[in-house]
Amino acid sequence: MTPESKEHIEQLVNGNKIVVFMKGSKMMPQCGFSNTVVQILNVLGVPYQTFDILADPELRQGIKEYSNWPTIPQVYINGEFVGGCDILIELYQSGELQQLVEVALAS
Repeated sequence: MTPESKEHIEQLVNGNKIVVFMKGSKMMPQCGFSNTVVQILNVLGVPYQTFDILADPELRQGIKEYSNWPTIPQVYINGEFVGGCDILIELYQSGELQQLVEVALAS
């Protein structure tokens, strides 16, 4: 990953409280896992930003290196990598995700 790519990703991650790097957009997810993440965040009713990795091959590879996580979607809350679809489902079901987003939005 180039220093420019890393800086770009850091700006996206740190410039938004809740960020999802996904296939497609929140209005039109392009895979089932991305759709699941969008649905979870929509149920919580929180504001979040999405970035379509299909539209930007450099971002697609860079985000995997940045997080050291091989799959998409990737969710960041308050600048911290939370995980992908499976982790978000677990956090949602346990109630921890609601707490994470409340803390992020209050800060």
